[in-house]
Amino acid sequence: MNQGFGNESPREHPHAPHRKPARYLVLIDSGGSAVARLFLDTRELVAEFDASTEEVALMTKGLVPTTGAVGPEWDRALEGHSAFERSAADVYTLDV
Repeated sequence: MNQGFGNESPREHPHAPHRKPARYLVLIDSGGSAVARLFLDTRELVAEFDASTEEVALMTKGLVPTTGAVGPEWDRALEGHSAFERSAADVYTLDV
């Protein structure tokens, strides 16, 4: 007899592999506004958001950035940015 009361039993947790953690945070100018871009260690983009958010301050606390993302490893990842934007970018290696 079901009267619509009670809670559904929780489903079994899926045993899928976890996503890889983001390894790099790049703060770069994009058309006049700063953008934060998160990359895997393979330089694959996993997230992009406004660089002025509180989360960026928390992620970069205590980290020293490398200025410039001009190496060949960044060519494909940042192909939509100019050479000037890439040379002025701050690259943080995140603790994972």
